[in-house]
Amino acid sequence: MPDATDFEDGLIAEMRANGGEVTSGPLAGHPLLVMTCTGARSGRPRRAILTWHRDGDDYIVAGTAGGAPTDPAWVKNVQAHPDVMIEQGTTTFPARASIVDGPARAALWERHVAALPWFAAYPEQAGRDIPMIRLTPSR
Repeated sequence: MPDATDFEDGLIAEMRANGGEVTSGPLAGHPLLVMTCTGARSGRPRRAILTWHRDGDDYIVAGTAGGAPTDPAWVKNVQAHPDVMIEQGTTTFPARASIVDGPARAALWERHVAALPWFAAYPEQAGRDIPMIRLTPSR
């Protein structure tokens, strides 16, 4: 049975071969980016493939972990080390991650669900507030 790394490697290879687009499988047509962050404990590079929407020049991502009851590890990583690299489309650039709280978080969540309706079920499924993260390009 393939592991998560095999799946991610295949997905990233498909994205790179198609100018950032996924054209097959369950993520076909979804807006995806690859974020490389630094592990909070290990200090090693860690990658995450994330669905996003734009807010001005920023990329907005949600820490859904597919509706799991705990935040994905990358959320702790960007809290500890907010400088990240983003690969989106055919471009790779540095960005700064920031966790968005309060009313601004709620507004971003609403816009995220409007752009990506399948996210609507995640809070109830997860039983937690979904972290919203702003990725601000620093190029």
